[in-house]
Amino acid sequence: MPDWLSIDQFQQLAEQHRVIGTFGAILLPFIEAFLPFLPLAAFVVANATAYGLWLGFLFSWGGAVLGSYCVFLLIRKFGHSQYFRFVTDRTGVKKLIQWVEIQGFMPLFILLCFPFTPSAIVNVVAGLSNLKKKSYLITIMCAKFIMILVISWIGADLQSLITKPWKSVVVVLIIVLMWVGGKYVEKRNNRKMEEHLRSLQKDDHEKL
Repeated sequence: MPDWLSIDQFQQLAEQHRVIGTFGAILLPFIEAFLPFLPLAAFVVANATAYGLWLGFLFSWGGAVLGSYCVFLLIRKFGHSQYFRFVTDRTGVKKLIQWVEIQGFMPLFILLCFPFTPSAIVNVVAGLSNLKKKSYLITIMCAKFIMILVISWIGADLQSLITKPWKSVVVVLIIVLMWVGGKYVEKRNNRKMEEHLRSLQKDDHEKL
């Protein structure tokens, strides 16, 4: 990770330049929605360490929600143009769009609660679907609230992970459960989607 993205550098910036630091605390999670290779978890931890659990959480949550929703709106407006055909014409993307349109709010909410879910892909697919704007805004607000609150709680007092072994055990368990849960939900939804597509193909065949 570049030096300017390190947690120590961010903390120093937040302490020396309060206004600039606050702006950065919101901006970095916002940018991550457009550049998903950036470490969102590191930004959330840095905010929680620099500003405390609740204020750091609010900065991270606000930036992440705004970024995700902006990506969604941009894809909703321009995603069906010819410049995005290299994405929209992919079979996998089309299946995901159908899945979002059929399943609606709850599966998206569950997926986005897990930090290991590629939320950038979810934002793009949701933008290409017919999901209502208000529904998706509520989805990402609720899901990001849970995900970022958990990461903020972990990062608010990193020293306690050493001085309080029980917290380290809890953190490891939370991370493992989130990873396993995310994979389970993803596989379960993929299986349901395949069954639905087979059902549609069967109905079409019977009609013929």
